[in-house]
Amino acid sequence: MEKFVIDKTDRKMSSISRTIRMKEETFDRINEINRQTGVSFNKIVNQCIEYALAHYDDE
Repeated sequence: MEKFVIDKTDRKMSSISRTIRMKEETFDRINEINRQTGVSFNKIVNQCIEYALAHYDDE
């Protein structure tokens, strides 16, 4: 499986607002990645979801 890498390019994406809940540890880890990379929290979450969906195997 390919390695997950944060895309740091500044490109706009269309979006839909939705409230989600996550474990505090997950929130803290994403905030740390945000602090280290300067990539927005929202963009990191979206990239994580896109990566997971691209590698999802429903079997």
